[in-house]
Amino acid sequence: MSFWIDISTRKHRLNLYDGHNLIKTYPIAVGKMVTSTPMGTFRIINKQSNPGGPFGILWMGLSKRHYGIHGTNNPSSIGKSVSHGCIRMFNKDVLELSSMVPVGTTVYIHK
Repeated sequence: MSFWIDISTRKHRLNLYDGHNLIKTYPIAVGKMVTSTPMGTFRIINKQSNPGGPFGILWMGLSKRHYGIHGTNNPSSIGKSVSHGCIRMFNKDVLELSSMVPVGTTVYIHK
């Protein structure tokens, strides 16, 4: 399987693909205007369970330092542009996504 992730900051959506096939769509929160989510192509470089603080139940670090895809202790933020640049997901969603994608998975972030 060749999973990859497509993130639209404008639509507040994370799409998981296997090759050309859309597997799942998740609602997300992204960075606010002052601390926007970085655009570009990155990779998942690590995973950490129970990272503490506002990162919810799981953290998946991106190859852009200090940025990641993570859970949240504030589920009402999902669907909004409120983070410091990271991609927030519901805890159950980030667990499901993490169980499917390995470290090294490509992540495309765009508007």
